Amino acid sequence: MCIINLFAMSTLSASLLLLSGQSVAQDPHHSMPMSQQSGQAIEVHEDHSQHHQMATEPQPVVQQEQSNSDGTDHASHIKEHGGQVYQQTIFESKWLRNEDGEGILQSELVTRIGTDENKFFIKIHADQAESQQAEYDAKLLYSRMLSDFWDVQAGLRYLNNQNREVDQEQVGAVIGIHGLAPYFFETDAYLFVGQDRQVSFSLETERDVLLTQKLILKPYLDLNIIFSDDSNYAQKTGLSTAQLGLETRYEINKKVMPFIDVAYGYKNGQEETAGQPSLASENEWLYGAGIRFKF
Repeated sequence: MCIINLFAMSTLSASLLLLSGQSVAQDPHHSMPMSQQSGQAIEVHEDHSQHHQMATEPQPVVQQEQSNSDGTDHASHIKEHGGQVYQQTIFESKWLRNEDGEGILQSELVTRIGTDENKFFIKIHADQAESQQAEYDAKLLYSRMLSDFWDVQAGLRYLNNQNREVDQEQVGAVIGIHGLAPYFFETDAYLFVGQDRQVSFSLETERDVLLTQKLILKPYLDLNIIFSDDSNYAQKTGLSTAQLGLETRYEINKKVMPFIDVAYGYKNGQEETAGQPSLASENEWLYGAGIRFKF
């Protein structure tokens, strides 16, 4: 009986051991050695770290073709930001009379062409008094932008006065600034240097005051100062001429603008030379009307 029980116990133990070996063989994690399991875990961790690093690090951006950035795009950028060439011409003519009934026709042509940074100006001014020939003042200027509101200008000045017996034509140098003074006063200030030690300074400033979209007031100030003059038609040094006025214009459109003008003027005398007698200074009121074209 003991032998039978021992045989039964041995058979049961062998069966249990056989079943345990089959379950372990079917489980790959239990069948793999610990060293191999640790190596696989390290590899999985390294792969995950590499993937995380690739996701967080900035990736190099593929550069665009240089033909677009250096060619068309650059040209269009310049054109959009002040690089375009533009042209504008203003022509003005007005008739003024003083208190003695003497009249003078004043005409002016201003043309500019170029970009916002670099441009050329042509300015021609003509004065023709009654029973006299016209006097011309022409300037060719190169203008370079200094800031958003100011340009520096330099060039040549040509004077022509057929009423003189000598020195009818003169050429000199000019340098100055053009721009907007505080409170939006458009300003031109020039220094002139010519032959016979002629050195002078001119200032022109004006501002538009809108009453309506078409009716506009424009106060203005024009003055000339003589520093030195040894010519045959020398002007006295100091303030040579000054004119303070008020222009009222009506803009039919942006191209045609008639106006009326009222001003008070001062004119210094001239020195006595071989070509002219001495004259005293004088003050006078000026009245007139004119028209301005812009295109």
